[in-house]
Order: sequence, then structure tokens, then C-alpha cells
Amino acid sequence: MINAKCKICRRLGEKLFLKGDKCMSAKCAMVKRPFAPGQKAKKRRSALTEFGREMREKQKAKKWYNVSELQFKKYVFEVMENRGKGVDVVSSLIQKLESRLDNIVFRMGWAKSRSQARLLVTHGHFLVNGKKVDVPSYRTKANDIISVRPGSKGKENLKDLIGVMKKYSLPKWLSFDENKLEGKIIRLPSAEDIQVPAEISSIFEHYSR
Repeated sequence: MINAKCKICRRLGEKLFLKGDKCMSAKCAMVKRPFAPGQKAKKRRSALTEFGREMREKQKAKKWYNVSELQFKKYVFEVMENRGKGVDVVSSLIQKLESRLDNIVFRMGWAKSRSQARLLVTHGHFLVNGKKVDVPSYRTKANDIISVRPGSKGKENLKDLIGVMKKYSLPKWLSFDENKLEGKIIRLPSAEDIQVPAEISSIFEHYSR
């Protein structure tokens, strides 16, 4: 039986890497069944209206970052308030999404997926600047230090961070101190740093209707 997360990717026609390592293997549903659920293998996807295309791009980004419609809409409207003021709204939206604590844990390589990172944060396994934070949407900033709570260092997913980090290619806007076993946000990323599988400008058009 194909997992619901796999159906999301098939429905949107984009591999969103929602299942961690499985998405990188031949078992990925987008490799085995690269068509929308309910369609036959050779049946083409129906042509989308402009509204449908904008909706699809929004869904891609929302699912990619594993956030609710309410949270996503809030981020978009916060950014749109600065539209026309010389602000790079695409980078601004990406920064709001990327600065979430659950996303930082995922980007650090400490979780295989954003959903797993969200669960780990909710269970209180991380510290931000030495203080426990268990809110996935907590907004981090440049120079923040992210570390594993002392009582959580023996947890299966977190007990060998040095080994994990040796195999992981860390984004250039983050750093890891293997002596202190902590990560640091050097700066917030720009649109050039992040390859979001969605057309961000279409998302703004969708919410401007």
C-alpha cells in the first residue's frame, strides 16, 4: 500500500522528499508510479487553469516545508506587507520558512525528514542558545546556536552526530562544531541558496486574488 505522503508527491507531480531516505531509493513512489493517484501509467495529467497552477505551486511549498495552511498563509501575508518596498519577497518568504526550528534541525542533518524533525522538536530534544525549545515553528535567527539537550544525546537518532555529520553535506549558511556538538546559523539563506520545488512568485499571485 502506497503511503499517503507518497500520494502527495504523485498528485503534485513533484518529488518532495517527504519520506527521507526512501525518496532517494528505487522504492520511491515517484520512480515506480510517476503519475497521479487513480491514473493509468500512460494517461497525461489534465491541463491546469492559472488558478489551479498557482494552487499547485502553493501546495508544493507547503508540503515541502511541512506547515499547515494557516501557518503558511501567515508567512505569505507577513511578507506581502513589504511588497513594493524594495524587499526581495521571495527570499523573505524562504527565510521565514527556513528559519523554523524544525527546518533547521532537518537542514543540520539531524533528522531524515521535516516531519521527523518536527516530532523531535516537539518532544523537547533541542536547545536554542542553551534554552529548551519544543515549538517547531520557533523562528531562529543568525548566530543562534542549536544543540541537542543533554538528556537526549543517547536517543537513537541523535547519539552519533559526529558520524552523521561526516557523511552529510551541510548547507553553507550553517556550521557544526564537532567538539561542542552544536550547530550554528551563520546567516539566513537567500533564494539562491535554496532550491524550493515550487514557483514562489505564483504563490504570491495566488494569495493576491
